[in-house]
Amino acid sequence: ALNACSALIGSPLMTDFAVVSMSDLLVPWDIIVKRVKAAAEGDYVIVIYNPQSKKRVHQLRDTRDLLLKYRSKDTPVAIVKAAYRDKQEVVLTDLEHMLEYQDKLGMLSTVIIGNSSTFVYNGLMINPRGYKSKYQIVKEA
Repeated sequence: ALNACSALIGSPLMTDFAVVSMSDLLVPWDIIVKRVKAAAEGDYVIVIYNPQSKKRVHQLRDTRDLLLKYRSKDTPVAIVKAAYRDKQEVVLTDLEHMLEYQDKLGMLSTVIIGNSSTFVYNGLMINPRGYKSKYQIVKEA
């Protein structure tokens, strides 16, 4: 799923990234929080599976609040619902506003949260491969 979602939104996974499920059915919530914190401290792009369900609504909110301690509120975020299916939806937003898209968040959704190098260019979420000093990349305003 992360490769399908990545292909739809640009190239957000060009460097290291972490994948975390918000489902606490098999993994205790405190362990999930510990993993998200470690990924945030390491400045990883974070891919989130199972961001919320009808019964699980606080996990993504709590995760976003934790990430705001480590990342700018302007950090790019992609929400992909039902990738490559008939009712596919893609939203590019930022860490501050990601929870405004409740209708896009569910068990068929994947959320990709950028790191300090991620930016949006021409409607695509980009994470450069470390060639910043070699090539000039223009960021969208």
